[in-house]
Formats: sequence, structure tokens, C-alpha cells
Amino acid sequence: MFKKIPLHTQIIAGLILGLVFGLVIIKFGIDPEFTINFIKPIGTIFINSLKMIAVPLVFASLVIGVANLGDISKLSRIGGKTIFAYFITTIIAITIGLLLVNIIKPGDSLPQETRESLMSLYDDAVGTKAEKAAEVSSQGPLQPLIEIVPENIVKAAADNSSMLQVVFFAIIVGIALLQIPKEKAKNFINFFDAFNDVIIKIVEYIMMIAPYGVFALMASLIVEIAGENPDSAVELLLALLKYTLVVLGGLILIIVGIYSVILKSFTKIKFGDFLKAMRPAMLLGFSTSSSSATLPVTMKLVEEELGVSEEVSSFVLPLGATINMNGTSLYQAVAAVFIAQALGMDLTISQQLTIVLTATLAAIGSAGVPGAGLIMLIIVLEAIGVPGAGVALIIAPDRILDMFRTVVNITGDATVCVAVASTEGELPDGLIRQSNPFTANVEEGVG
Repeated sequence: MFKKIPLHTQIIAGLILGLVFGLVIIKFGIDPEFTINFIKPIGTIFINSLKMIAVPLVFASLVIGVANLGDISKLSRIGGKTIFAYFITTIIAITIGLLLVNIIKPGDSLPQETRESLMSLYDDAVGTKAEKAAEVSSQGPLQPLIEIVPENIVKAAADNSSMLQVVFFAIIVGIALLQIPKEKAKNFINFFDAFNDVIIKIVEYIMMIAPYGVFALMASLIVEIAGENPDSAVELLLALLKYTLVVLGGLILIIVGIYSVILKSFTKIKFGDFLKAMRPAMLLGFSTSSSSATLPVTMKLVEEELGVSEEVSSFVLPLGATINMNGTSLYQAVAAVFIAQALGMDLTISQQLTIVLTATLAAIGSAGVPGAGLIMLIIVLEAIGVPGAGVALIIAPDRILDMFRTVVNITGDATVCVAVASTEGELPDGLIRQSNPFTANVEEGVG
């Protein structure tokens, strides 16, 4: 029965049921011990599962993503343009997110009493925050650069807060695979290709318990925060609504602002026509929350509707599905600052710059599957000294936001692909081809 219900619907149901359960416990004065002792652990298991998969997910995705370049010489022209465009748009997306969340400050709407209640939930995680701050202030200006290079990769892989070191090592491994004889590299690449598939399958397993995890997290959060004061729960939900609107506003700004400017600057394609041509892929991405699953449709539409050659699309789009996560990057920036605001933690300029760096690199290793963005958020949080368990605050609307940010990710891949093709003189006068039966079939299948 439950298999017939889409996962996102199950998660929304878990969210609502968890909220109702928590409010009922508070309203009727039921002993919260049962919720804390037997329901909250389910949510903890879900969070731990996400943390468990973070390192192998990033490492496998990055090694395969870099190795799939095929030849370093490709970076000289098409590869260079593509990677530059992806990095610039990612940084701009993160910056937009940081500007919006710092201006609107959705987390500051929580009253001090609620904020203190939240902070008390994560005392163990933030108990050494002052010590860490003092330690950072005594370090030299190049210390962050030093810390990117691991002295022991096994030790780095055992600590999610050292994810940048894992990312660095994975990139080096990928580049090395491109420079050794293909015969020798083949077995290694095949292994990691299979390993990557295994990791993605495990992510699917973890997302199967997501509805139960969301229910447990929301129920226990309401019970622990609100206590005998239901107003605290209402205030938290209002703050979450404001946070959700900030993320959605930022995502719309990326599409209307960044992507339209890129198309106007590098192609003759009208932005409305571009969106119309890519609509089937955007709808599929919205329904699956997976840029990887949508990749074949995206490639087909870009080639048949926009006139991009297979040579360009087969290089730019798969690379984009691996390293171009504009929507996810903006979401991570907004979520990280929102959680810090909700916990009453003031982030310094240095910490916010760390968000830009970490979210950019995390986007490189973020697999295009549902739930991957949440895993990367934990990495960003731990990099700036905010407790990773704070994702419990924003996990409720995450699945819905995941659908929207996947649309932005897919649209960004296609935008860069068209722009690169145009600079290579491969677009047929910048004109979009007439709709074909494939487009109609895709729209029928999605709609």
C-alpha cells in the first residue's frame, strides 16, 4: 500500500503527523518520556545514517566525476569554459542565499526563550564552541588553506568536519586517474563507478526511512521545545515558513536573474522559449528530485530542442549533474545561517566566507539524488562550528524544497550547456527547434 504513495507525499505526511502528535502530547499533558525515549531515537538513527554515508558519497562521486572528463586536454577549451561557468554560478547562488538570509533573518523571529530551549538540545555539540573560536583566532591567515591538505586521509575520512580534506584527496585521485595509462586506470574507475552506484542505492535505502525519521524529529522537537507552552511550537513553525519563503525566493531569483542573463549574453535564444523547451526535464526533476535520473531527458531535449551537439551535451551535462548544484548551494547557505540564527549563534564574516567555500566544494561532491543536499548541509554546518544535529530544524520542509532546487540545478546545467555550445558556434542561429513527439511523450509521462 505504502509503496504506491510517492516518497515526497509520505514525508509530508510524516511531517504533519509528527506535528500533530507533538501538539497532542502537549495539549493533553501526556508524559513526554515515551516520545523522548522511544520516538526520538528513530530520528537520531535517520540523522546518523545521513552522516554515515557522507564521506563515501562525496569521495565516490568526485572520483568518478573527475575521471569521466576522459582527457585533461578537454579542459583547455570546452572543459575550462564549463567548469568556470559552473563555479561562478555556484558562488553567485551562494552569495544570493547569504544576502537574503542575512537581510530577512528568518531565524531571528524566534523569541529568546525558544532559542534557549533549542540551544539546550545541542549543548553537547556546542559546548566547546568558545574553545574552538579561541583556537581559530590564534591561527595564521593561511591556516584554512593548510587544513585542506590532509596529513592522514584515513583520519580525515573518519571525521565529517574534515570533509574538505576528503574532497581535496578525491580530486587528486581523479586527476591522477586521467594521467596514468587507460588500461591501468580502467579497473580502478570501474570499481569506483560500481561503488558510486552502491552508495546511491544506500542513499535510496536511507530515504525509505525518511518519513519515519521526519515524524520522529518533528514530534520530539515539538515536545522538547514547546513543553507546556504550545506558543513556542507555533513560533518555530512560523520561522520555518519564513525560511522556506526565503529559499524559494532565492531559487526564483537564480532562474530569473542568473540564467536569463547568461542566455541573453551568450545566445540569441529567448528565455521564455528556453524554459518552454526544457519544461519536460524541469517537471521530471521536480517529481523525482534527482538531476541524475533526469539527465537522459535533459540531454535529449538540449540536443533535439535547442540544437546542441552530442559532443558538447555529453560532456557538459553529466559534469553538471556532478558539480553544478546552484539550487542546492543556495539552500545550504540559507539553511546554515538560519539554523545558526535559530540557535542564537552569530556567524562572523570569516564563517560566512567558509560557507561559500564549503558549499561550493560540497556541490562538487553532491550526488544528484534525493537527500544528498541534506547530507552536504551537515558538512557545511560542521565546517562553521554549528551543530550538525541542527538539521532537525529544517528537515520538515526539506523534501519539498528539494523538488524546487532540483529544478534549478537541472535548468542551470542546460543553461551552461547552451551557452558553451553557442561560444563554440554550434547553435543553429540561436533558434529553438519545433516541438517533437519526444517532448510530448515526456510531458505526458510526467504530468
